[in-house]
Amino acid sequence: MSDEDIKPGKRRRLNKEEALAMMERYCVYQDRCHNEVRTRLIEHQVYGDDLEDIISSLITDSFLDEERFAVSFAVGKSKIKRWGRVKIKQELKRRYISEYCIKKGLAAIDDEIYYDNLIKELGKKWSPDSTDYRVKQKVIQSLQRKGYTYAEIKNGMDDLAANDN
Repeated sequence: MSDEDIKPGKRRRLNKEEALAMMERYCVYQDRCHNEVRTRLIEHQVYGDDLEDIISSLITDSFLDEERFAVSFAVGKSKIKRWGRVKIKQELKRRYISEYCIKKGLAAIDDEIYYDNLIKELGKKWSPDSTDYRVKQKVIQSLQRKGYTYAEIKNGMDDLAANDN
């Protein structure tokens, strides 16, 4: 194979065994969803029956598990990035995760940690002493973009205001 055959940004075509070994390493590093693995295989020019056989093998050998992925994704995004349930659900849907797995993932989020994260985010952006309506609206919009519902934000603001007095 000459240098001309491998262009920048283009990956060489893998045979089935190489692709399976590569995907096993890819899935061991962190939990992956089927869509991520499928995309990665297509990038490496693995198509058709080979692609389906590799995915099937990964599922059989427990390298690939959508439910496990949904749980680790939801818990991780909630704890580390402090995302709300709405945004987590949207991201899981974007990755073509089933409703069943999404429900399992969202149920795995600890309610106390979730509420503490909301209060921490509110504390960074809003003071109960603030009477400016525009500031309050911007904070609400910001937290809604992070995936919290209006009801959750309102309860958090009320609790912060009550604790401030």
